[in-house]
Amino acid sequence: MIKIKVIDRDGSEKEIDAKSGITLMEALRDNGIDSVLALCGGCCSCATCHVFIEKGPKSLVGTASEDEDDLLETSESRRPSSRLSCQIELENHIEELTVEIAPED
Repeated sequence: MIKIKVIDRDGSEKEIDAKSGITLMEALRDNGIDSVLALCGGCCSCATCHVFIEKGPKSLVGTASEDEDDLLETSESRRPSSRLSCQIELENHIEELTVEIAPED
């Protein structure tokens, strides 16, 4: 199991466990993180699952695809650590991850 610390928009923190092989968006949704709307269902066609990678493998930051990068460009709250959680595949090498839910645009 992958341990994920989630910092919600109100500053509250929750720790969740996720299985390898699903996306971060699915893990957040399945664990009741309602502030991640994920309106497109993970198709990389909206930015309602925007998160900031606060702690985790360096490979998760700055590796957005062109489509993901275009969507993130539309966010006023974009940071260097911004990612769409639907585009992050959780894999066994990720032991620990801390994400902050981005403000709603």
